[in-house]
Amino acid sequence: MSPMAGGKDEVFDRLRRAGLEIAAGDWRIEEVLPPGAAWRRVIGFETEPTATVRTDRTDLAESVNREWHRLAAEAGILDGDGVFLIGVAGSCSPWTRVRLTADWDLAGVLGERPGQPEFVTLSLDGDALVAATVEEYDVWLIAEERIKERQEAAAQAAAALDTPERRAAAWASLFEGPGPGEKLLDAWARGLSLNDVIPEDLRIQLFGRSHHVMYRYLPTAVVDAALAHPDWKVRAFAAEVQPNITPEQWARVILGAQDTRQRWLLTLLAADRRAELTEDICQKLASDPSARVRSEAARLAGLPAPLAIALAADPDDGVRCAVCPAAWPHLDTPGRKALLADPADKVRRAALLLHHREHPVPPSVFEAEDLQTRDLETLCLERDLAEHLARHGEEAERVALAGNPHLDPDLVALLAEDPDEGVRYAVSVRGDLTEEQRARIPIDFELRSRSHELDWVADLHHDEDAMRRLAASSHPLVRRSVARARHLPSDVVARLARDEDRIVRLFLAESCDDAPADMLMEVWRWWDGSLSFPDRPRSHPNFPRHDLLRYADDPDPRMRRLSPDDPDSTTELVERLSRDVSAEVRYRTATDPRLPPACAVRLLEDPHEHIRRSAARHPRLPAHVLTRLLRETDLAQWAARNPALPVEVMRRMAERMR
Repeated sequence: MSPMAGGKDEVFDRLRRAGLEIAAGDWRIEEVLPPGAAWRRVIGFETEPTATVRTDRTDLAESVNREWHRLAAEAGILDGDGVFLIGVAGSCSPWTRVRLTADWDLAGVLGERPGQPEFVTLSLDGDALVAATVEEYDVWLIAEERIKERQEAAAQAAAALDTPERRAAAWASLFEGPGPGEKLLDAWARGLSLNDVIPEDLRIQLFGRSHHVMYRYLPTAVVDAALAHPDWKVRAFAAEVQPNITPEQWARVILGAQDTRQRWLLTLLAADRRAELTEDICQKLASDPSARVRSEAARLAGLPAPLAIALAADPDDGVRCAVCPAAWPHLDTPGRKALLADPADKVRRAALLLHHREHPVPPSVFEAEDLQTRDLETLCLERDLAEHLARHGEEAERVALAGNPHLDPDLVALLAEDPDEGVRYAVSVRGDLTEEQRARIPIDFELRSRSHELDWVADLHHDEDAMRRLAASSHPLVRRSVARARHLPSDVVARLARDEDRIVRLFLAESCDDAPADMLMEVWRWWDGSLSFPDRPRSHPNFPRHDLLRYADDPDPRMRRLSPDDPDSTTELVERLSRDVSAEVRYRTATDPRLPPACAVRLLEDPHEHIRRSAARHPRLPAHVLTRLLRETDLAQWAARNPALPVEVMRRMAERMR
């Protein structure tokens, strides 16, 4: 088979040249057999043709078209309004909804050459298939009906074959014949590195082949191995993303870098990640021969004051500039004056900004130094300058000024009445307003679909009285920020759980351990987790765990999805829901350890890729099916994550990667 490559426009153009009308302008996931599974039925080793056409015929394309149309009509593919599904790029492209026009010619266009067709067609209900593919001397036409019934029977048969003897033979067969190619080996490495049951020594061997595992919280011994890996790229990647690096490990990897550039990059990563380093390593980095290393050392979290002061007098202006924020609070008057008079412009500017957080900026300095708009958020300004900017500044300047903590109350009040909504909004989230003042500021909060936690509210999370006051705020962002607290008084929780803003309720469900069960259930109906808070609210400790079986036949698939969580749920329920019309319900069962093996096999041909991938990881998948998946690049990575893989099989897979 020669799959036709290309994007949607190219595929659609080719279909139109084949005389097909595109019945749906966008590709979508059809709730039928996926194209890849359909092609496997066409090109499988045991496939027999339903009809053949000799490739040496002079009317080859016409004959193939005629045979395809006959078989498609008999199978019901052309029933109704004539719309059917066609796969145009092997296993790579989704199904496309089409119908025949008067001048259709599938065999003449949908192949490498006219008369050598490679296409598969499917009925809209997914239960009948007719395809054409080229063999040595013939064009084969394959027709298959009752596909869903056959899928079920094949899954049951596959499960029945999973005996101890066949499992042993299946694992042995994985290593017979030609070895896997590089693409497949890479898929194995990605999957094995994320396999939950792989021995740590084997996981370490995979570092050079796959970085995926590095994002996980790894044991100290494994992190040691990553940071001591002979490949610099592995060491650098571990330093960049691994969440479990101790100060001692940072010291070893940074000080062990003999190459200056590597030592600089590692110090930069430590500074960017706010890593806590020991005083000893800070001392060594602050006295490093490389100015670039010393510049990054100047940014380290917890840099001891004596080192910061020493770096403020460093001979390199880049180091002096970088250390200004850390050194300034600890410098005496002569030290500060030295930086303000530094011969390097960038050092003087950095010192000037720090100086004017305490000493008002006069208009002359503001104009002469060409200060940035963002500087207006933090600098202390002389009264005349602040008033001029509040009344006559550009919109961006007024927005920045509106959050300045040094601004006089009357100027805050002036900006609260600014004609620009963005300025008024910036005033409305100040922490020094009373809630009465905040309520009087006209804003349109609905203009902002996203929101962030207000730092000044987060700083008050431990103050119960403040939380009570702020939970009653008229400003949704203030209430949302209160809802981010880990714990809240019961009366505050009760108030926020009834908040009219559903994002307040969502944040309460994600962050607050005191969120009530009924609100968690309400949030579940429209939210099931984010990257920051995966699986909340369902994973919340207060989420209901009992009486969930009543949702097994609920019309809302989100609620049906909960029913297997009930302690009294059964394997039979999981099996039934694995056939549910809703993809999210089927996905829930694909992750359930009670899922019968035959159901796991059937879900490998689910229309949705995330369900197929989950089924490939299911521990009850028969061994001979799992080994087949390990040879197929589309699911090999996910099959390699299957916890049912024997350790000795994992080791042999890893040996192939050396």
